[in-house]
Amino acid sequence: MRKLFGTDGVRGTANTHPMTAEMALRIGAAVGRYFRRDATGVHRVVIGKDTRLSGYMFENALTAGLTSTGMNVLLLGPVPTPAVGLMTRSMRADLGVMISASHNPADDNGIKFFGPDGFKLSDQAELEIEKLIEQGVSPAQAHNIGRAKRVDDARFRYGERVKSSLPRDLRLDGLKVVIDCANGAAHRTAPEVLWELGADVIPVGVSPDGKNINLGCGSTQPRVAAETVVAHGAHVGICLDGDADRVVVIDENGMVADGDQLMALLASRWASEGQLNGGALVATVMSNLGLERHLQGQGLRLERTAVGDRYVVERMRKGGFNLGGEQSGHIVMSDYATTGDGLMAGLHFLAEMVLSGRKASELARQFEPVPQLLRNVRYGAGQDPLGLPEVKAAIADAESALNGKGRLLIRKSGTEPLVRVMAECEDEGLLERAVESVVDAVKGAVTA
Repeated sequence: MRKLFGTDGVRGTANTHPMTAEMALRIGAAVGRYFRRDATGVHRVVIGKDTRLSGYMFENALTAGLTSTGMNVLLLGPVPTPAVGLMTRSMRADLGVMISASHNPADDNGIKFFGPDGFKLSDQAELEIEKLIEQGVSPAQAHNIGRAKRVDDARFRYGERVKSSLPRDLRLDGLKVVIDCANGAAHRTAPEVLWELGADVIPVGVSPDGKNINLGCGSTQPRVAAETVVAHGAHVGICLDGDADRVVVIDENGMVADGDQLMALLASRWASEGQLNGGALVATVMSNLGLERHLQGQGLRLERTAVGDRYVVERMRKGGFNLGGEQSGHIVMSDYATTGDGLMAGLHFLAEMVLSGRKASELARQFEPVPQLLRNVRYGAGQDPLGLPEVKAAIADAESALNGKGRLLIRKSGTEPLVRVMAECEDEGLLERAVESVVDAVKGAVTA
């Protein structure tokens, strides 16, 4: 069992274990030693970050740890997470690091790692790095200490890569687009890319101050963007999260479409063009049953994985599939990127609007979702509510009630101290009773 790493790297509240400068220094040294096992040749690592205030602290601490083991560090500054995957591979680096807590509040931060192939690390690699952190590593000799330098054009390189995923002659002329960057890593790149493609751009969430990332904006809080779409008569809205690896779309009426609807659209389009590898879409257990039925109706399959975009990517690589993602808006198009890319997925939705001549509202409702209810319950440090008898009993009762009529999914978040309670059922009354019974049991356990 991993102790530090969750479903997407190491994450927590800044200046609270494990997200302290001291731990970041140790993590940097351990991961530097892990990727510098062959002491010959030049070893380099690229580091990107989002716009959180604590990013400065972790950038410096990681740089110190990495250079102490002889790694040369290339600092990208604020860039989307997918840019780090891209730059790791294109710059022939041994390692890529993204400092971000994604959609979490500004006080949180995290550290994600990419291997030399641009893909996130495996569970096994993370276990080995954790062992090095516990054991400690010997620093390099003084004459072998690494260097650090800034890379000034990372976001431009990324922007060009994103645009290159579209047909060369496709333009967005005439489209009025609201782009919500969550005051995060894409606050400059996303509006620039849309403008370069010819769109009339209305930016939201593009004034980061270190403390307002994801605050009342972005893919998890799209209300302001939806209101802006309606107020400006925009054709569509694109909402990214803090590190721009996820997206939701807002149609011209202010209605929000999640990742399931976007994946359904892309899967149908790619299948019709013979571009959907394996005739399947890869998604997690959280994706709606309506998506699965929609795909089956077209002779396509839904391959389900555990929650976490890296598990989606692992299944895609193993099965040779090229499209996958999560209901939350991580969309992975492996022909073009190594991880979820919110801006790229948003551009492909806009491209479909241009190519089909259809409104966003027509494209963003690919299937009728089965009623689904998700509730989160926060718990304290050291607590394990899912292991308590009263919670287990409540879960068993809810599963029994839903048997043959729906499904229940209970899990701990891999990025926050939350128990996530999700159920699907055509009978909305039964759905609500099942979820609330489990939520009440968990709440009672964590407050007892």
